[in-house]
Amino acid sequence: MCGRYSLTSRLDALLPRLRGPLPEGLEHHYSPRPLIRPGEPLLIQRLEQGSPQVDLALWGLLPAWVRDPRGLARPINARSETVAEKPSFRAAWRHRRCLIPADAFLEKGFRIARLDAAPFWLAGVWERWLGADGEQLDSCCVLTTEPNALIAPIHGRMPVVIPEAAEAPWLEAADGAGRRRLLSLLEPWDPAGWQRLPLDQPQLALPMP
Repeated sequence: MCGRYSLTSRLDALLPRLRGPLPEGLEHHYSPRPLIRPGEPLLIQRLEQGSPQVDLALWGLLPAWVRDPRGLARPINARSETVAEKPSFRAAWRHRRCLIPADAFLEKGFRIARLDAAPFWLAGVWERWLGADGEQLDSCCVLTTEPNALIAPIHGRMPVVIPEAAEAPWLEAADGAGRRRLLSLLEPWDPAGWQRLPLDQPQLALPMP
């Protein structure tokens, strides 16, 4: 699973990748986040009514059909192998895929990042929950897949990473055939150009919960 990640890139390094209007106040309040946990707001890239938009969503998916969210467990990950079938995820998979910018993810005492330290996209799905009183909550979760050779020694799952140039097809609305064409993006990604470093190295040490 992917339960911790970081986004320490400066906003000016992210802006060339982001499309559409930014959340109000983001440019003034954005700051690097070396440790992002479930339940916290995540920066996401998505389509809203066909237009690209950058927004915030809580990490932990709340399905739109839930009547009372109090005390409900909110999944932070969805298995790519079953995302199209599970009731909690299938509507989001069909209509509400998103991209989550990150520059590392943390697993079992290791920090996994690109060798060039560039940010990358985690694959996600998002939902919008509307309460009876008009309350609105956007939430999301990260898709996971089988581990590659880099991750397998430390964990049985890893996050799906969407490669550059595949952002548009990932976000666009698609019929059944179109969604099937996305399945190749859910397979384990090539570990070439990535590194796995222990968190106990002084320059990489991050606070753990």
